[in-house]
Amino acid sequence: MNAITPRPPRTRAILTVFLKEVRENLRDRRTLISAFLTGPLLGPILFVMLINFTLNRELDKAEKPLPVPVIGAEYAPNLLDALKAGGVVPGAAVADPARAVRKQDADVVLRIAPDYGKAWRKGEPVQVELFYDSSQRDAGTSVERVTRLVENYAREQGAMRLVARGLSPATAWPLQVARRDQATPQSRAVLMFAMLPYFFVITIFMGGMYLAIDLTAGERERQSLEPLFANPVPRWRILCGKLAAIGVFSTASLLISLSAFAMVGQFIPAEKIGMEIDLGLHFAAYVLLLLLPLVLLLSALQSMVAAFAKSYREAQTYLSLLMLVPIIPSAVLSFMPIKAQAWMYAVPLLGQNLGIMQLLRGDGVSAAQVGLCLAGSLLAALVAVLVTIQLYRSERLAISA
Repeated sequence: MNAITPRPPRTRAILTVFLKEVRENLRDRRTLISAFLTGPLLGPILFVMLINFTLNRELDKAEKPLPVPVIGAEYAPNLLDALKAGGVVPGAAVADPARAVRKQDADVVLRIAPDYGKAWRKGEPVQVELFYDSSQRDAGTSVERVTRLVENYAREQGAMRLVARGLSPATAWPLQVARRDQATPQSRAVLMFAMLPYFFVITIFMGGMYLAIDLTAGERERQSLEPLFANPVPRWRILCGKLAAIGVFSTASLLISLSAFAMVGQFIPAEKIGMEIDLGLHFAAYVLLLLLPLVLLLSALQSMVAAFAKSYREAQTYLSLLMLVPIIPSAVLSFMPIKAQAWMYAVPLLGQNLGIMQLLRGDGVSAAQVGLCLAGSLLAALVAVLVTIQLYRSERLAISA
């Protein structure tokens, strides 16, 4: 009687592959740097540093003395006094104001016409010119600050003229707009953190990318897939063990990223601009719940794409292109704001983006929205896993070109 080779139990086969892959890749410096350093730590630090730099620069321009070249300053001494009271420091006149702002020698230049004083004394409307370049983002705060000071001075002088003629200043403004901003300090934080969902998704992607390449294209190139497939174990169990290893690295990367954002988020001077940011435990727990299905989906997609590659380098090229896909929902929501519909939460990546944005606003996510998000992403992940299983059944996968 021929001896029958015993088949290992299902869970033992999956666990054996899982432990093997995790153990081997813990020795791979490139995988460790990508999963635990580059994506989850470097991203949050650079993100917060950039926000801090931008906010502090804008706050400095809004609060510190602002040098502004003034042409014809001698024609409007009272206007100059009002500007000085608002923190503007009149500078020396420039010969060509248009060229000065285009060359970024000045954010804004003020020019006062020689007939300013004559027209003012007659009670006629007068005009001053502000030269600026709207394509220079750096100049926006300075332009707004000078414009506001000039307009406030104009309203004050107009009111004084009406009073001098025995009229109420309200005569000039028969209609007033009372603005009722419904934004909360926390909801305004969305303006700064619109790309945060992309950071989390790309962290998951980077956390498992090199592992996914190595476990499929890498082993194929090293010709180690064929002896692995020769074992009396169904290939789908081998794939499950590999996906579990990729998922563990991706999840660990996401947890590190959430912790990093919770820590560095405390250093953002949000309160100075009337915002409130909460990236603590409650936020992290919901983000983790929403993104867990994406761990499986991205792991399966990475393994699927790597299965088409014949070498490690070729797989890197393919996955670098796949990395552009997660940015699409964040870009769409940033440039084309839309009102969220229920079905959108069932769309992978889009549902996670909408859910995280609601958490940032402080609105929270309902059980129905979480359910749709999980169901849609899990269904997509199941399809990706089934397709990858079919690829693993191909004999060509084990053969290196």
